[in-house]
Amino acid sequence: MKRPLPKINSTPPPTPAKEVRFYDCCSIETLPMSNARVLFVNKTTEIFRDSGVYDTRFTPDKKEYKSWGADDQLPYNIISLIEKDETVSTCQVFNAEVCYGAGLTYDVCNASDDVKQKVEDFLLDNPLPDYFLGVCQDMMHFNFAVSVIILNADGSEIVELHRKPACYCRFAPADPDTGKLTKIIFGPFRDTQPDAKFEEIELLDPRSPWRDLQQRMGRRASISGKPSKCRKFAILSRFPGVDSPYYPIPHYAALFKGCWYNIKQLIGQAKMSKLKNAAPIKYVIEISQRYWDNLFIQEKIPSPEKQRARMNEKKREMMEFLTDHENSGSALFTGKSISIDGKGESADVTVVPIDSKTKEGGDWESDIAEAVNMVCFTMRVHSNLVGSVPGKSQTNNSGSDKRELYTIAQALKKPYRDLLFEPHKVIIRYNGWEGVKPDCPFIQLTTLDEHVDCKVVTANPDNNED
Repeated sequence: MKRPLPKINSTPPPTPAKEVRFYDCCSIETLPMSNARVLFVNKTTEIFRDSGVYDTRFTPDKKEYKSWGADDQLPYNIISLIEKDETVSTCQVFNAEVCYGAGLTYDVCNASDDVKQKVEDFLLDNPLPDYFLGVCQDMMHFNFAVSVIILNADGSEIVELHRKPACYCRFAPADPDTGKLTKIIFGPFRDTQPDAKFEEIELLDPRSPWRDLQQRMGRRASISGKPSKCRKFAILSRFPGVDSPYYPIPHYAALFKGCWYNIKQLIGQAKMSKLKNAAPIKYVIEISQRYWDNLFIQEKIPSPEKQRARMNEKKREMMEFLTDHENSGSALFTGKSISIDGKGESADVTVVPIDSKTKEGGDWESDIAEAVNMVCFTMRVHSNLVGSVPGKSQTNNSGSDKRELYTIAQALKKPYRDLLFEPHKVIIRYNGWEGVKPDCPFIQLTTLDEHVDCKVVTANPDNNED
């Protein structure tokens, strides 16, 4: 007689307000009648499956926009995956800090005293450190950033600068005649409530925001012929891509589409299971979001509580199948069929048996190092710079090598800084600040013979400091 199946205590997944959810099925369960465990994980390859889908949607207050992914939750799913991995999250912060360099400044060396005073007043009202680090984070995460400028009442001067977090921004449909993006919709897209309010912001021409602003303010002849009454505009800084008319796909998407992110997660889960339960993981079951979507739609289960209950029931069915069918010829039917020995095919569910004889409670150090190195390679961060490679016998770089690696990392962020400078060039030019230019110095680590730890290096040699 079979023993009753254990009760599954899975962590309830988050419940976004959208009708399509990111179902987090990750958990470790005890396999019935066996001193082994089963690991349920999400298929990260499914995260970007609908990244090129741009459905037209409406906010609760009837503003039209293009969805970011099929369910409009793609940026939050990406953030969730980044936050679940120590190496990926650290690499993201490192890249943002390297892009930040020594901070954004307005170089006023060649400006008059009157202009210097105006710039100082502007920077006191609009602190650049918080703004610039924020747009660096947006650029590293999503390959675009949104800055908002606000003019005074008569439109003669730009007086405010703000950053709008990219994950809460959506693009309105492009102009059908010109193909240009014309508006930004900003609001709580992560957890939309029926009474939520969304802000619609006029977007300056992404190709030439300076000319567009002049035309709107009547400083240059325009088609409309009348100056705009609007005093608030968005400026888009977007890394040029080859595959997206709306939301760029970051380069590190390859990390989730490939295998190494999951491999690193599995190593940690397997080691934790062995340490806590003295039971090795025998099977890994990867389940895609599409599988749960289809299941809940077919069975008409709208309630999140009932969905979690049905998810746990399905997990029990899968574990019972694995318990009753140890022979490799058996098949698990989930819309498509797969073989337990991994020779079958399925787009939704994958069952991977783990050879516990080779790694049962063994040392995973070499595997972790390999996975971490692949993650760091994809994130374009040398593992020695963030100290993420474990082990005592690893090859380490000398101090000179690390200084060079750090310098190279900062130099590679120049394209991003150039893109992020565009709003500030517009501000300086519009306000008539002669002799002022934006600058982002980087920190140059020095050798011991220079008797200083580091120095700030800029394009302007007059501003270089120890």
